[in-house]
Amino acid sequence: MAEKRILELKNVNKYYENVHVLKDVNLTVERGDAWAIIGPSGSGKSTMLYCINSLEPIQGGEIFFQGKKLSEYNKLEIHESIGIIFQNYNLFPHLTVLDNITLAPHKVKKIPMNQCRKKAIKLLEKVGLAHKKDAFPHELSGGQAQRIAIARSMAMEPKIMLYD
Repeated sequence: MAEKRILELKNVNKYYENVHVLKDVNLTVERGDAWAIIGPSGSGKSTMLYCINSLEPIQGGEIFFQGKKLSEYNKLEIHESIGIIFQNYNLFPHLTVLDNITLAPHKVKKIPMNQCRKKAIKLLEKVGLAHKKDAFPHELSGGQAQRIAIARSMAMEPKIMLYD
């Protein structure tokens, strides 16, 4: 039987110079859970997500993913398994919507491009933006860019999704 606990933070600490951003954070997330971390601007919400996705190192405590220390995974394994949607969406401005979605599965997972395109079209249909497949990010509204970023992350079939 699969481990029920997919993510666990134990006494996680993070500093930016002299600022103690994350102080002994503890969190347990089980498969199927949906969590919302709320707080004022600058309270460490984004930092916590970046630490979970291994984009920022922690200075104390431990993060476990699927029962294994996050530090025991390589960065590629982490980024394949833990999807993140950034506040500004981070779409590549020089690529079309379709290319933004197909890039990572093709380059990272070595999935043939024709399969990546088929999957991307299905994801675009799910988010109601199939008609935007040839558009560039600057041609999208904020809400459309957000949905494209979600589709792009879902194309990697992550085990968990983090939304900033």
